[in-house]
Amino acid sequence: MNTAQTPDRTEPADAAPLNAFADCHIGILKRLNVLDQLPALLEPAAQARRIATDSLGFFREAIFEHHLDEETELFPAVLASAQPGAERMRVQGIVDRLTREHRILEGLWKVLEKDLKRVARGQDADLDVEEVRALVAAYASHATYEELEFLPLCESILGRNGNHMAALGLSLHLRHAPAVMAHI
Repeated sequence: MNTAQTPDRTEPADAAPLNAFADCHIGILKRLNVLDQLPALLEPAAQARRIATDSLGFFREAIFEHHLDEETELFPAVLASAQPGAERMRVQGIVDRLTREHRILEGLWKVLEKDLKRVARGQDADLDVEEVRALVAAYASHATYEELEFLPLCESILGRNGNHMAALGLSLHLRHAPAVMAHI
């Protein structure tokens, strides 16, 4: 008997159609394994949308408003109460620096804002990580300088006359009272 002509009894004569089904299953299982990763990615994506949405509102409502309060209320009050000469020049220098920093911070924000809006809507965005870090670092530096240098100086200058501190408090209260009343 010639074994070269005898078919192997363990495999069908033409297994190609069955192999195609098996190959198809391999491809399907690969895709399903990738799909199985999706649930783990949904929460970080939702968190990114929440952070972007919250940041958009916060920056506009809190940070821009904070800068405006400082520039229209605090800075003029401290300048008006500073003693002429070296003290007033020092305050003016600090006020000029802080105001410049406000514009820089707002400019950094505007660069990020468009992409943050896209992230908030769940759209693809080319959010530049370095720009985000630059904004965070710049604001941290700004706030630290203001906290360590300017606010203690403000307290010293405005604290000399209780009426000056009270006037600043009243001015800030009146500035924000309509916003508070509108939410009641």
